[in-house]
Amino acid sequence: MKVAFDTDVIVAALRSRTGAANALLRALRAGEIRAIASVPMLLEYEAVLMRPAQRHAIGFTTQDVDSFLDGLTALLEPVTPHFLWRPTLRDPDDEMVLDAAVNGGVDAIITFNVKDFLPGAARFNLDILTPAEAIRRLYDKDQ
Repeated sequence: MKVAFDTDVIVAALRSRTGAANALLRALRAGEIRAIASVPMLLEYEAVLMRPAQRHAIGFTTQDVDSFLDGLTALLEPVTPHFLWRPTLRDPDDEMVLDAAVNGGVDAIITFNVKDFLPGAARFNLDILTPAEAIRRLYDKDQ
């Protein structure tokens, strides 16, 4: 399965080591799934993770955030959006995830904000999954 992670999934993965979002990052590291990201997506990951409240909740220093993002970036397939289909969604930050997902040929966008991505799902025939749904799909497929 090839996916794009919304920023909320990255944050949730770092806040809870036992949640489905964290399990998805472990699956990415193990090569069980593939994920894409564009430069704007990575910049948003960084901006959100560098917020003092987020770093405090996660227990990261700024250097820890940098190290995490370096490691994550090494696991992601880079995508350069060639076409922008805006506006499709309400939130401009969601638009960059949709742009990268369509250009990267993903099977699904993983997010906690499923409702916000539904117009893009319908337009581009993408699955919009919560982390828990993605984990179920990943492991049901293997059985």
